[in-house]
Amino acid sequence: MLLLQELWDCIRAHHEYLNSPFFPVLFSLTFYLSFCLYFMILDILSLFIFPVTVLHRYLRSDSYPTDVIACLLLFDFQYFLWHLVHHRVSWLYNAFHRVHHKYTSTSAFSTENTGGWETVCSGFFAAVNPVMLRCHPLTEMTFYVLNIWLSVEDHSGYDFPWSTQRLVPFGLYGGAVHHSIHHQKFTYNYAPYFTLWDRLFGTLYSPSRPPQL
Repeated sequence: MLLLQELWDCIRAHHEYLNSPFFPVLFSLTFYLSFCLYFMILDILSLFIFPVTVLHRYLRSDSYPTDVIACLLLFDFQYFLWHLVHHRVSWLYNAFHRVHHKYTSTSAFSTENTGGWETVCSGFFAAVNPVMLRCHPLTEMTFYVLNIWLSVEDHSGYDFPWSTQRLVPFGLYGGAVHHSIHHQKFTYNYAPYFTLWDRLFGTLYSPSRPPQL
């Protein structure tokens, strides 16, 4: 009890700080950051543990880049069909996909501007494909990272000389230009990445190749 009394006397000796309107904010913020520190340390440690784990799995067996491409192609086809159906069936569009088309001008942060159903479906496609193709765990993680990057790049609205659509030859990859047209015209360019499926189904629209009317 004596210790508590001494602590209270010390606090009361600085009553001018206690009466400050900023004290409640600083008091709460200090303890909030202090409590977060423990978990921040764990996060920092995980940055070192995770690469070591990945390296360990990599050294145990080979990883095949072709598996990553196969996962991307399969995801591209799955989402193309899902996307096409949710545009062609007005009820599905209004109930689930319309929220993603709130803005005709896309940005990186609009990538995940989706409803719960669309998020679950795209997440399911991404999760099940490496399992079906029996991919190595490192290949699976590489696919996840690449899939997220390509999705963000598609919605970024930027067309740099080093953008993915300019690095893949023969117009096989649509990229940001391909997907920006979809958000503007709605009835074309349903595939998220590659142009193959839109070419086959006659839904491809690009500045160099408008659809045949």
